[in-house]
Amino acid sequence: MGLLVKGQWQDQWYKNIDGEYKREDAGFRNWITADGSAGPTGQAGFKAESGRYHLFVSLACPWAHRTLIFRQIKDLTAHIGVTVVAAPMLENGWEFQPLADDINSDENPISGLSYLHQVYTQAKADYTGRVTVPVLWDKKTQTIVNNESSEIIRMFNTSFNEVTGNQQDYYPSELRENIDELNTLIYHTVNNGVYKAGFATSQQAYDNAFEQLFSTLDQLDDRLAKQRYLTGATITEADWRLFTTLIRFDAVYVGHFKCNRQRIEDYRHLSAYLRDLYQQPGIADTVHFGHIKQHYYFSHTMINPSQIIPKGPQIDYLRPHYRQQMFNHKSAAQQPA
Repeated sequence: MGLLVKGQWQDQWYKNIDGEYKREDAGFRNWITADGSAGPTGQAGFKAESGRYHLFVSLACPWAHRTLIFRQIKDLTAHIGVTVVAAPMLENGWEFQPLADDINSDENPISGLSYLHQVYTQAKADYTGRVTVPVLWDKKTQTIVNNESSEIIRMFNTSFNEVTGNQQDYYPSELRENIDELNTLIYHTVNNGVYKAGFATSQQAYDNAFEQLFSTLDQLDDRLAKQRYLTGATITEADWRLFTTLIRFDAVYVGHFKCNRQRIEDYRHLSAYLRDLYQQPGIADTVHFGHIKQHYYFSHTMINPSQIIPKGPQIDYLRPHYRQQMFNHKSAAQQPA
């Protein structure tokens, strides 16, 4: 676990300010567009082409998981390759190692590398910053396009539509204001909130993160009592951004990050909503609990010095949920006679 300083790897734990964990911004923020023109805020443009781009991901990381989901639901699996790093992240950071037979990982397009930080220095020899996943690599120009998950999923949502023919839009214009408000709340208090609790080094920082986390989860449970998904009847980007934290919550965050007021399983609506999303076509294939638990419990030795990986919990995310029947029935009941 560490970072690059002027291209040199250093094994350093995260630095907190007044006991509060602060996440660094991503360092590569270029954009893929259909025709290679500039991105939405003037970023350098890369053209959407089949076979040109490659993802580096960890199956444990919720941020990388977002990109795997959008690669799946936007029919990009045949067009964008994926290399999966090993689950542990120790003194050398993310590593390229042999993986179990049940994990689909494409050949690394950059030969001779042992560590993910070498991908960063391939793109920028004097790079300074944390070495994170996901990384979206351009094989044509041999550089990193982007390592910010929220932007990668936006590119996957629309930039490759002409390549795949998949026009499904998870960030529709009429819902963007609502989605953006939800994303902001959920990012600060839930997605990053579990890390703020887990990596806190003062009681006050932990207490603040804990209270904000469960206040938001309570609000979301109430919201989902009234509608099937966060913005209404259809799944949007906001749902998938929340999903990757919820699916890890009971297996990791409750115990390892001390987010233990209650489990997601203890919420009536959030738990059914989580199963609803998990059961969407292709989504279960993007979830690997073995990698998830091994990464968190084995890698964070400052939190879990014994590196013991718990065997539980055993949760059946494929069991039936009420949401489709309930909200289809509500919609029908609201139609005029």
